[in-house]
Order: sequence, then C-alpha cells, then structure tokens
Amino acid sequence: MCSHPTPTQTTGRPADSRAAHVVAAHPEQGWDLLCDGTIVFDDSGALLPDGRVLAPHRLPVDALAAAA
Repeated sequence: MCSHPTPTQTTGRPADSRAAHVVAAHPEQGWDLLCDGTIVFDDSGALLPDGRVLAPHRLPVDALAAAA
C-alpha cells in the first residue's frame, strides 16, 4: 500500500485522483483497488481500508434531464 492519506482525510470522497491510483482494475466486476487500499465501485461508492463504507453519490430523480 502507498502512504497516501486516506480519502476522507483529504476530500471526504472515495477517490482522490490527486493522490491514490488504481493498482488493480476489475471493470467486469464493477470495482477498482486503489494503492491506499480503498476499493472504489462503479456506482461511486467505496469501501475504505478501515472497513468504513462511503455510500454512492446519486442525483435526485428530479435533477435528471428528461429526454425530449
């Protein structure tokens, strides 16, 4: 593991692109392992190295644009 600070210490978000980088990509399964031990999921959720869970960041339904 790298010595980057944990994501929530720096930004509160699961993936801090300025620090941690992907060391194992599994797009077929929908997740990536970052060098700091964080597992980032395609739905924007994450599992931190200490076992805490960051819920996915989803837009409210009314914020989505409707097709014309």
